Amino acid sequence: MSGGNRVRATAEQRWALVLASVGSFMVVLDALIVATALTAIQRDLHASIEDLEWTVNAYTLSFAVLLMTGASLGDRFGRRRLYIVGLALFAAASAACALADGAGALIAARVVQGVGAATVMPLALSLLNAAFPLERRGWALGVYGSVTGLAALLGPVLGGVITQGLAWQWIFWLNVPIGLAAIPFVRVRVKEGFGQGVAIDLPGLVLFTLAALGLVWGLVRANSAGWGSATVIAPLAGGAVLTMAFVGWQSRARAPMLPLRLFRSRAFSTGNALIFLLNGSMMGAIFFMTQYQQVALGQGPLSTGLRMLPWGVAPFLIAPVAGTLTDRLGARPLVVTGLTLQAAGMAWTALIASPHLSYGALVTPMSVAGIGFALGIPAVTKAAVSTSAPADIGRASGAYSTMRQLGGAFGVAIPAAVFAATGGYATASAFSHGFAWAIAVAAALAFAGMLAGLLLPTPARPAPPRPAPTRTAQRI
Repeated sequence: MSGGNRVRATAEQRWALVLASVGSFMVVLDALIVATALTAIQRDLHASIEDLEWTVNAYTLSFAVLLMTGASLGDRFGRRRLYIVGLALFAAASAACALADGAGALIAARVVQGVGAATVMPLALSLLNAAFPLERRGWALGVYGSVTGLAALLGPVLGGVITQGLAWQWIFWLNVPIGLAAIPFVRVRVKEGFGQGVAIDLPGLVLFTLAALGLVWGLVRANSAGWGSATVIAPLAGGAVLTMAFVGWQSRARAPMLPLRLFRSRAFSTGNALIFLLNGSMMGAIFFMTQYQQVALGQGPLSTGLRMLPWGVAPFLIAPVAGTLTDRLGARPLVVTGLTLQAAGMAWTALIASPHLSYGALVTPMSVAGIGFALGIPAVTKAAVSTSAPADIGRASGAYSTMRQLGGAFGVAIPAAVFAATGGYATASAFSHGFAWAIAVAAALAFAGMLAGLLLPTPARPAPPRPAPTRTAQRI
């Protein structure tokens, strides 16, 4: 541990950090590794474009929609117990994906895999926050973020290596030993924890699940069906109405799924808005940068994965330091600085984008954006989750994870709409023009996050020590 007066983490805390990071690593790696294997999947399973779309969307939908459900069940039945269930379900669904002999079987397995991911992610964050005291959570979240960054770094590269060197099925087999090996250690080394109260808010659970399903369904379908399509407008409108119904129910439920009192905390409210914007910005940029490398710059899948390293290296190297700085300085300076750099790096990329651009010209702006993301993510996480009471950490983690996934869906859908209006896939020039506008939207999301970061509360300064009483005062 850095810092002379820092207390070293206990064995229990170190195990919680390692095992929470393992679950996050597995889920994030899987989300990114699949993208580079889609062409091979299409060839081997004779899948259509719609099949490939649903190979991604089926996972996105079940993952985003069920995050709050996973957190709520963990609070009710035990966070450690449900974390083990999530790891087992994810590993089993990964094996089913590898064994799929058709597109339909693969899509069904991806739905179940998303359910496992929705259980693992919020509970990993809950277990981690419960294990560390507030003054050390920034450091722990920084290490946790660096492992997640490593998964983001390795995902595209491993996807290319495995698909070209072995077979696409191995991108799913990879998860099985990781998940199964972690389960006995979680069982023995992680302390069980529960949320406040034992009742499940069933009406709230149903309302939230349907609301999230409508919103995410509309967002993931918008690019292919069109924003004016009834299959997009209807679920988005229904999701908005159900969200309002959910909020109304939470205000009067005896044991609410997401207590509205949490939003009285400026750190919690602002932190959830920040992760929506921060992750939306980065996911939109990654979605289009991988395609830009291939369509406009003529690279293959493996080369594209390697060229994405500047975005992945920074979070892996910087996140632990950023977490320690968050403990010392508070979240706001790191968030504002990080999102300013992220916006600047993406705006720079938008300005120079052109067909046949040299890779050297992209390294610096990509690195700047990656450094910004690495500085911001531990601070945003601590602001949104770690300031909650221990009994509320599960609910807070579920809300945060949901906003992160919704932000990712939004961050792809909106730039995709802008890309469709300004560019296309016909030529490298057309793609570059649309890519520049899409990355500009990602930069705008990061800039909006920087402005929101100014609303974060500043940490309270410790009271100055009281002066020792004088001898005269002591005599009196």
